Amino acid sequence: MGDAHYTFLKDRAVIAVAGENAMEFLQGLISNDIHRAGPYRALYAALLTPQGKFLFDFFVAEADCRLLLDCEAGRANDLIKRLSLFKLRSDVTIYLTDLTTAAAFGPGVHELFGFGSEAGAAVPYGGGVAFVDPRLAEMGIRLLLTPGKSVEDKNLAEVQPDAYENLRLSQGLPDGCRDMDIDKSTLLECGFEELHGVDFDKGCFMGQELTARTKYRGLVKRRLFPVRIEGPLPEPGAAITLDGANVGTIKSGASDKAIALLRLQAVADSRASGAKLTAGDSTVIPIEPAWMQATMPGP
Repeated sequence: MGDAHYTFLKDRAVIAVAGENAMEFLQGLISNDIHRAGPYRALYAALLTPQGKFLFDFFVAEADCRLLLDCEAGRANDLIKRLSLFKLRSDVTIYLTDLTTAAAFGPGVHELFGFGSEAGAAVPYGGGVAFVDPRLAEMGIRLLLTPGKSVEDKNLAEVQPDAYENLRLSQGLPDGCRDMDIDKSTLLECGFEELHGVDFDKGCFMGQELTARTKYRGLVKRRLFPVRIEGPLPEPGAAITLDGANVGTIKSGASDKAIALLRLQAVADSRASGAKLTAGDSTVIPIEPAWMQATMPGP
């Protein structure tokens, strides 16, 4: 199948939200319209603080009459505890499953699983579900599999997770709390609108007021960018400067690629003046991928 391959994502876990009220329970909490999710449709969403700041992001799919949340493994129990605070008397059960997460990616992978290139399309598979990444179809297929299941029927070669990490960084997609600051980041700073992770027409959800105000008043002053690094890869948290002023922070990265939180004005000033953004001894070059809509400040 050419360069198409797969890898298991051991840094992911899958939470189930089941029960008669599961869908309405999540609808009032998460940033996307849960009614769009189903056995043949997956979506990307976030849970925010009441003040509209980032707490968790996850994919939502459906299999075996339960909603499945593909989330960060190291924070799965925290997500369960947070969601459980809002159960009250709802007929909802929230628990950690034994499903494993894998990703299949590379040329021809959508057709191999019977998909077109439509982000979010899903089908039952491997005792769980397979779906085109709802953020960006170029990220390939995500698979939530029952233990012991693999993708052997697709004749794909297994590769190390760093191959998928390289794809993520090449596409410029943030990865949970590695790139988004808990209780600080806002959705529009993190590309959620372009990556189909927020629905402004669904009605109220936790943190909806600030998210909508940020959009309609044009209040985004900084955002995550994919960047190319010329020089040594800076450590996560390293300051990015322009003419001696602190204008951003390095987030996750590998080799010559990284995600960086940057002030939009600094990016515009750098391009206008030719001055370089730097982090230590390295030059940081912001990239705007095709999916990104970073509105730069005017002169």
